[in-house]
Amino acid sequence: MDLAYLWFFIVGVLFVGYFVLDGFDFGVGMSLPFLGKDEVSRRQVINTIGPIWDLNETWVIVAGACLFAAFPEWYATLFSGFYLPLLLILLALIARGVSFEYRHQRDDLRWKRRFDWMITIGSAVPALLWGVAVANIVQGVPIDADKNFTGSLFTLLNPYGLWVGVTTLLLFFLHGVYFVGLKTDGQVHHDAQALGKKLAIPTVIFAAGTVVWTIFLAAGRGAPLLWAVIACGSIAAVALLLSVWFNIADRDGKAFAAGAVTIVFAVLTLWLALFPYVMPSTTDDAFSLTISNASSTPMTLQIMSWAALIFLPLVLAYQAWTYWIFRKRITRTTIEEAELTAAH
Repeated sequence: MDLAYLWFFIVGVLFVGYFVLDGFDFGVGMSLPFLGKDEVSRRQVINTIGPIWDLNETWVIVAGACLFAAFPEWYATLFSGFYLPLLLILLALIARGVSFEYRHQRDDLRWKRRFDWMITIGSAVPALLWGVAVANIVQGVPIDADKNFTGSLFTLLNPYGLWVGVTTLLLFFLHGVYFVGLKTDGQVHHDAQALGKKLAIPTVIFAAGTVVWTIFLAAGRGAPLLWAVIACGSIAAVALLLSVWFNIADRDGKAFAAGAVTIVFAVLTLWLALFPYVMPSTTDDAFSLTISNASSTPMTLQIMSWAALIFLPLVLAYQAWTYWIFRKRITRTTIEEAELTAAH
């Protein structure tokens, strides 16, 4: 296989990993106003991702770095054209990260509530805008002969982009709620299961619409991997329905696993619908960025391939070890005992 095509799929896998892992972080943050009914329950919710949120976030850095190195033309057009939404995502991630570190620095309710809202907003904004951005990459945007994006922010706020954005927001929200249910006990655990049931119907509706819309978009473009798009979309739909069923049946681990499978195949549906383009042009197909004309030199891709072969297994092993170390539930009793210890 041509290394450029191999790296198209590797970059896709990295973004899949990011959306699965940071996706439930976003969902946990969005669930905070609904599940954090007192300070102890809010700490329960936040502590589910406390040791791992920054590790999950590094996946987007790796994905962005690989995108820059493997497809510099794609990176340049994407980051110049999508500058404002990507900047908003960055600011939201910064606000969320700061909030995790600073909310406990003062024993003042108003201080903590402000940072709680920053966590919620800093989770919802990326969850929405990542979907809008990926949808526009798949659908295509106006690009001129010099590979420059010629649209504006309002160009990106089109029906398909907004629909997929709401879909990713709901999927990440549901995924995070499943994670809270898996990692907590008591009232927070039961409230998370109840919230998951309420989110099920709108999430299924928007996800189904995204899959059907994307399949028709790929078919209209004559996508060579249309069969794979349909297969991945179907798997995502079945996995989502299974996650809803497992949540109703009080099977937290299986609900979370099915939610993760849903996001994996939902992202693959979008990614495979893009192939063999990396950024289609709606101005003229001749101006489109493809895997071939946007990639780096073969030597660069060879070096990157050897680096990935050596370091990616180490990263995966470290991530697996981290999750194993912090695998226990966050119980209300543990937090209450910690508060009593701190008070004395």
